[in-house]
Amino acid sequence: MKPKTFKTFDVRPHLAAGNEPFPLIRERVDALEAGQGLTVVAPFLPAPLVELLQSEGYSTTMERRADGAWAVNFWRD
Repeated sequence: MKPKTFKTFDVRPHLAAGNEPFPLIRERVDALEAGQGLTVVAPFLPAPLVELLQSEGYSTTMERRADGAWAVNFWRD
């Protein structure tokens, strides 16, 4: 079942500054409570992140936004 609320984390500013956003994503994913999900907004489809979190039991949906970015939702059922 998809969560009722999603927190959004836009990694584009971190990437533009040359910073690796994975530790920040990991922190947010680990802090999710029951009924919560995380939406990661990125300038590209973060396939390695999707594969990693799916292997850890997270469900995902992906959507290409009108501005060209990707919005990827993560949650646990």
